[in-house]
Amino acid sequence: MLIYTEHLKEMLQERDIAEKWVEETMLSPDHILENKDGTSHYVKQIVEYDSRWLRVVINKRSLPHRVVTAFFDRRLRKIYANKS
Repeated sequence: MLIYTEHLKEMLQERDIAEKWVEETMLSPDHILENKDGTSHYVKQIVEYDSRWLRVVINKRSLPHRVVTAFFDRRLRKIYANKS
């Protein structure tokens, strides 16, 4: 079970990110980056949104896990340009 934080809900609206993209990113990420701070960053290229890279941050130290934020990460376009 995952909990969507209020911050996430605000960011989805503010950043024009569809909730279905967040769900798709968590269910079938292109990459998962684990951080020492207990967060996991799920990354997926959203083809229908100009192939931009969506990063969804989940706090796995809390139970149930919390989806903290989501944003399109411009840095990933360069990193994964030749890897996808």
